[in-house]
Amino acid sequence: MEVPKIEKQIGMNLYFTDTDGLGGQLRQEIEDFIVKEVTNREEGQEGKYLILELTKRDWDTHHFTRTLAKILQVSQKRISVAGTKDKRALTTQKISIFDTDASEIERIHLKDVELKVLGRSRKSVELGDLWGNDFIITIRNIESSLDETGSLLKKTTEEILAQGGVPNFFGVQRFGSVRPVTHLVGKDIVEGNFEKAALRYIAEPFPDEPEETKKARQFVKETRDYKEGLKTYPLRLGHERAMMNHLIANPEDYAGAFRVLPQNLYRMFVHGYQSYIYNIIICRRIDRDIPLNTAVDGDLVCFRNEAGLPDSSKTEKVTAETVTAMNRLIKLGRAFITAPLPGFKTAFASGVPGEIESEVLKELEVSLEGFNIEEFPEMSSKGIRREVLLQVEPKFEVSEDELNPGKSKAVLEFMLPKGSYATTVLREYMKVDPRQMS
Repeated sequence: MEVPKIEKQIGMNLYFTDTDGLGGQLRQEIEDFIVKEVTNREEGQEGKYLILELTKRDWDTHHFTRTLAKILQVSQKRISVAGTKDKRALTTQKISIFDTDASEIERIHLKDVELKVLGRSRKSVELGDLWGNDFIITIRNIESSLDETGSLLKKTTEEILAQGGVPNFFGVQRFGSVRPVTHLVGKDIVEGNFEKAALRYIAEPFPDEPEETKKARQFVKETRDYKEGLKTYPLRLGHERAMMNHLIANPEDYAGAFRVLPQNLYRMFVHGYQSYIYNIIICRRIDRDIPLNTAVDGDLVCFRNEAGLPDSSKTEKVTAETVTAMNRLIKLGRAFITAPLPGFKTAFASGVPGEIESEVLKELEVSLEGFNIEEFPEMSSKGIRREVLLQVEPKFEVSEDELNPGKSKAVLEFMLPKGSYATTVLREYMKVDPRQMS
């Protein structure tokens, strides 16, 4: 099947499965997308940190922690989570609050929020505590009959299991679903052109934006009149407005314009560019009929850490002498084939995998030295490897869709390790524009 244009723009130019798509719709109801954190933490009764289980419905994680801090009259920095969760979902996760008594939680009454005290700890909840997430996802409004839907789900699942999972792509959320510009801005920055990067982020219009937003961006793109631009830019474009205010006060300081952005946002640009390159390398490997679950001579593999997750900070090169033993470890889930998120100190494969990596970098004219960004060192990246296969074993049920009479619905259940996307699995089943999955 033909991949949607927006996915091709972010380097995902193929499907891993050959089946037809279910179509359908996600998140018709908030409860259609259920996420529960998987962690190895065990809480006690002592320590400075109060540990809670948070279940929230249709709440953005950052918005929730801001609101909670305000009610408790504490700094938001005292509240920590292991990972942000989808907004339009029913999610359950652990949070910690520093130096707060359990009795304080009794006065928290927020709509669609449930807080359960689990205990206390000497250690806050952090990203390292997160192993992954369990998902229960309902796809509604499927046109095919129950039998056809069940048959299609079965075939797609069999293909996924036969290949050991799905490609570990970075999904459209990494790049911007309405305006996939993050990786393009990152490319400009790596090439040393902060002026082009700033103008692209502030003023490059995209077709799916509201008409008034496109007009406002086009005006600034053509005139660079930031004062006039601020009169027409919607208030919701707060990051672009902040950058324009900086450029009004500091003309030509384009690198400085990025410094007004939150750290987690400005770091996303270079990472988005790396993610785009990584996606293309995986697709090229699949195009060459090189499996994602079987190593070949020259591959770089990483190994399972104590949590059972891939640790790509250390890799080992596969040779003709070690390939059989390495594939045995891969089959046991103890080793994982990797591809690069390139940077100025990235390790690259050799053999055919290395040829693929080299040819993609050459075709895209990637400068590895450019990832060492002297003007903005915080954006620099040494690069890292990432496992190419997202190991998943989906289970499914099919029934009539009570919200859409005459249509089918499918409920999929699976667990994913942290840092991976549920939509990467769902796209193999649905084969629709990713914006139908947001």
